[in-house]
Amino acid sequence: MQNEEIALSQMSKTRHNYNLRSRRAALAGGAIAGLAGALGISLLGEKAIAATPDDNKNDAAILNNALFYEHQAIWAYTFAAGKLTNTDVGKAVLALALRNQNDHKEHRDLLASAVKSLGANPVTAKSSYDLSSYINKKEGNIDSDVNIAKLALALETDAAIAYTVEAAKLKTPGLITAGASIGMAEAAHAAAIRATFKALGMNLEIVPAAFVSSNNRNSWVLTV
Repeated sequence: MQNEEIALSQMSKTRHNYNLRSRRAALAGGAIAGLAGALGISLLGEKAIAATPDDNKNDAAILNNALFYEHQAIWAYTFAAGKLTNTDVGKAVLALALRNQNDHKEHRDLLASAVKSLGANPVTAKSSYDLSSYINKKEGNIDSDVNIAKLALALETDAAIAYTVEAAKLKTPGLITAGASIGMAEAAHAAAIRATFKALGMNLEIVPAAFVSSNNRNSWVLTV
């Protein structure tokens, strides 16, 4: 992994700027994420109203679970930002992290509002979260810029999968659509991270599979 980061850093220094094709790919990933986030905003902009009290309770529990992971993502990006170096690689990862984190903050606010409209209390953020399961599986780490980006990729991939699965369990039609939209944003985050790796010289596909699911999760994540 150390050799991989050295190679990426050397490519960045020798070229000084990313090649045009890779830069377009990275920008496209960010544009997709922004579009998906905008869709989520418009769909959750109105109060969530379920058919029955039981439906309200069901949907509030699902949204609160999603809200927990949005809190985790926001914390993870803040925590990781302090570990990044001031190199070209570190700066590239930081720029993407801040953009993705901003989307997660919007998701957090919208989910909290929806939970309240369903008559429940939104879960609050914890002071810290345990990411050891990812590190133990070698799906990233906090010991280098490259590994931090890989950790973010695993988190975003799992978020995309989770939203797809959980959205189908919602009872309120508008929330089903909104949940799917946020899941699309999480998948776009994963693609944007992969695009950044490609922009830094790594030979990989930005979108490695036609779907984002537990069945092809290994196609999306990158191990240490």
